[in-house]
Amino acid sequence: MKRILKVLLGLILFLSLITMGILNQSKFGQHPKGERLERIKKSANYQDGAFKNLSDTKVMTSDKGTFRTMLDFMLSKKVDVTPTDSLPFVKTNLKNLNQEEDILVWFGHSSYFMRIDGRTYLVDPVFCGYAAPFSFMNKAYKGTNNYHVDDLPNIDYLIISHDHWDHLDYETILQLKPKVKQVVCALGVGQHLEYWGYETTMIHELDWYEGISFGDVNFTATPARHFSGRGLRRNKTLWASYVLKTPSYNFYIGGDSGYDPFYKEIGSKYGPFDLAIIEQGQYSEDWNQIHLLPKQLFQVAEDLNVQRVFPVHNSKFALSGHPWYEPLNAALENKESEIALVTPMVGEVVSLNDSTQVFSSWWKDLK
Repeated sequence: MKRILKVLLGLILFLSLITMGILNQSKFGQHPKGERLERIKKSANYQDGAFKNLSDTKVMTSDKGTFRTMLDFMLSKKVDVTPTDSLPFVKTNLKNLNQEEDILVWFGHSSYFMRIDGRTYLVDPVFCGYAAPFSFMNKAYKGTNNYHVDDLPNIDYLIISHDHWDHLDYETILQLKPKVKQVVCALGVGQHLEYWGYETTMIHELDWYEGISFGDVNFTATPARHFSGRGLRRNKTLWASYVLKTPSYNFYIGGDSGYDPFYKEIGSKYGPFDLAIIEQGQYSEDWNQIHLLPKQLFQVAEDLNVQRVFPVHNSKFALSGHPWYEPLNAALENKESEIALVTPMVGEVVSLNDSTQVFSSWWKDLK
C-alpha cells in the first residue's frame, strides 16, 4: 500500500512540475504586479482579487456543471463545425492603400485592420494560425490565415479587447513590436505586453468608462460581459469593448460579451454609431451569458443605435459546436431592422464612408 501511495505521490509531483513548466513559458504572459496591481485594486470592477462583470455572470450556465458540460462538448457529435472547402479570401495590399480612403479589412474571427483619416488601427490580431497555447489546437480554417505581420504597414494604434488566446496572440504581438506606436488595452493586459518587451510608455490601460485621447482620436473603454485568463487563474485582467471617436466617425469596437443592459447605456451615452463591430459566433446555450446568441445580435445593434453592424468572432476558429456558417446565416435571417449588415470575405475592403456597400453571401455554397 505504501509503495502504491509513493508512486501516486510521485506521479502527482511529476505532473505538477510539468504543468508549472508549461505555464511558466513566456507565451502565457504574466499576472499584474507592482504599481499596476495597486492601480487595479482601486478599480470598482475589481473585488476579492479578481475582476467582476457588472451583472452576476456564470461562465457555464448549464445545470450539468462545468466538467460535464465540457465533457459533453468534447464527446458530442458535431456537424460542419469546420469547413471542408477552403474559404475564399481577397489579398489586399495593405501597404499600398489610397491614403484618401477610409477602409476596414477583416482577417477572420475578431482581427481587423482600419485606416481612418490616414491613421492605422489594428484590433486583436491573431496571425499564428491557431487560437490556443499550442499549434495543434484550434487551428484556423483553410483560406483564413493568408495575412501576416509582414503584410501590415506601421500601426498607429494596436487595440486589445482582452487576453484570451483568440484575441491576444503571443507570436503576433512579438512580431508587431517594431511596427506599433501606441497600444490601447484593458486594465492589467499591459502586464503581458510589458513582459513581452513593449515599452511602458506606449501602453495605455483603461478601466471601464475611462478614456484617452491622442490629439483628435479618442478611445473610451466600455463594459463587456465576459472573463479573462491565459492559464489556470481567471479574471486577473479586465475585458472590454471600446468607443473609437475620430473626426470623421464614431465606432463601437466590441470585444467578447454576452448580452447585458449596459449596451443601452453605451448607446445612450456615446451613440449613435456609424459602425458597430459585434461578436457573433462561438456561442452556446451552455455559456449564454458570456457570448451573444444569434437572436441577440440586432438587439445589441438597436441598443447601441448604429447605422451598420459587422458580426465578427466567426469564420476562422471552431471554439463551439455550431456549424461554421451558422452565425452568418443567422445574421441574415434575424435582420428585421434598417441597420445595414456588413459581411465581407477575409481580406475584402470595407469602405467605411459608404453605408450602401453591398456584400455577397460568400459562405452560402461552401461545404
